[in-house]
Amino acid sequence: MKILRYRDPDGHIHHGEQLNNDTIHQLTGDLFAGLKPTGEPARVEKILSPISPTTILCIGLNYKKHAAETGAKLPTFPVLFVKSPGAVQNPGDPIEIPTRLASTEVDYECELAVVIGRACKNVPRERALDYVLGYTCANDVSARDWQTQRGGSQWCRGKTFDTFAPLGPVLTTPDEIPNPNALGIRTILNGETVQDWNTSDMIFDVPALIEFLSGSTTLLPGTVILTGTPHGVGMAAKPPRWLRPGDEVTIEIEKIGRLTNPVINEP
Repeated sequence: MKILRYRDPDGHIHHGEQLNNDTIHQLTGDLFAGLKPTGEPARVEKILSPISPTTILCIGLNYKKHAAETGAKLPTFPVLFVKSPGAVQNPGDPIEIPTRLASTEVDYECELAVVIGRACKNVPRERALDYVLGYTCANDVSARDWQTQRGGSQWCRGKTFDTFAPLGPVLTTPDEIPNPNALGIRTILNGETVQDWNTSDMIFDVPALIEFLSGSTTLLPGTVILTGTPHGVGMAAKPPRWLRPGDEVTIEIEKIGRLTNPVINEP
């Protein structure tokens, strides 16, 4: 099932199922306890991010070719940082280049996002996918100047500005993606494909990430895990290719769909 979260013309928020012909039918129930089809057409005014996360856990340097393009050694353990849930942006809404804490080096990163559906702790990799509610597209937008030069050696400042975590457009349930590490993933910038790879290149696959992140740590329902980006980021281009107002960025992942956001300056 492909699950959308949307606002209707009366301002109410619902979940809907996107069918193969792009028709959307309203669902009833709770995202975590279970959704059921109503058979009724959805009254969609605005598509929202498919999840309002409790936590956003992010993994850096998790693709072999991306580590190589940045000159980094392959990590022994997953590299963890976090984004604020306030960084989430809806499909179609703009990525804002910071102007108050100004950045001139804002980058794109296509990522597979994993959504946890049940509280879990100390999960062995053999059962890790049992706790997945679904998968969606993510853009780990990154202000590289704040990430590398002004962040006090921590990545969070450059990664968690408002709008720096677009998610969507749908949450695809695990029955449609039995192997999350066999998906084509790409970034399209102004119509040009700039990242084009496969999630099979992850250093730590999705079960390994869930096992690691749940170690001695409770993952709550609604936890979103960003699983890293493949090679082709703007930072590694020669010359570097930074996002600018007027750009349009699309993240596309096989079996999920396309997440598109324009780019503007922070108002």
